[in-house]
Amino acid sequence: MRLEQLQAFIAVAETGNFQKAAQQCSLTQSTISRQIQGLEAELGLPLLHRTAQAKLTQAGERFLPRAHKICHEWRSATAEFGELLAGRQTELCVAAIHSVCAYSLPPLLQTFCEDYPNVQLRVTALGSDRALKVLKDGLVDLAIVMNNRFLLNNTEMVVDSLYDDPIELLMSANHPLAEYEQVPWEKLANIPQVVFKDGYGMQRLVQDQFQQQGIPLNAVLELNTLDAFRGIVRQGTAVALLPHSALVEACYDPTLAVRPTTEPTLQRQVVLVTTHDRLQIPPIAHFRKLVQQKLTAQFSQCFQYPIDSAVS
Repeated sequence: MRLEQLQAFIAVAETGNFQKAAQQCSLTQSTISRQIQGLEAELGLPLLHRTAQAKLTQAGERFLPRAHKICHEWRSATAEFGELLAGRQTELCVAAIHSVCAYSLPPLLQTFCEDYPNVQLRVTALGSDRALKVLKDGLVDLAIVMNNRFLLNNTEMVVDSLYDDPIELLMSANHPLAEYEQVPWEKLANIPQVVFKDGYGMQRLVQDQFQQQGIPLNAVLELNTLDAFRGIVRQGTAVALLPHSALVEACYDPTLAVRPTTEPTLQRQVVLVTTHDRLQIPPIAHFRKLVQQKLTAQFSQCFQYPIDSAVS
């Protein structure tokens, strides 16, 4: 069943005449006849009495409101898609890791809202695994996450590398490890560690690093907010390996200290992920372009700080 067949049938039903229906549809009368014949063959019943005035059969009477409904739905769908292609979608949903939501996104979001004032932005802070899950489920349009080649091994995904984020050690200012300019990995053996919850890429990254170094990881607590990490570490016993971008406030807090580790240094790669079909929608493509252009520059400019100033 094709749309033009339905349109031809509706035109004949409304005009009661094949010739008038052909004029209404800007087609030849023979084309109108073939389309209706094809529709009747597919349905298995005649829809029209071929008399001097085309009249609906009983099957035609029953089918006419359904044909109207199908054509109406098609017009509504094409109008909605036209709105999308013109950049007039009502909202744009983004999922991003916590440090990006806290420090990198705010100025970028302001620019986007100025460029698309009629699009409502919805931003949710999630761990990388959860952010990619809601993207695949169609609940968000883009995700800014920690790269994971196993989770992103999908031809439908578009992955843009944004920046590399070094991992550093957060501790209280009076912690014994604060005496080091660079903390040796072996010194972290059995030290109480606060780590991200399961489902966060950072947890896997830290666990893998300790395994590669052949030292035990003493994970005593799992958290998922940066404020909670700072609050626990400030108590003086536990430490936490966190991304550079998550330590902006901590490094200016006199009660806390931030230190890099010795080689091999650890880092995470932050990426933007969306799908090929979503990039056909102008606001989504524009948001991606803003992230590509500005996020790396923001990271290099805004997240540089003197490590020594974190110590008091």
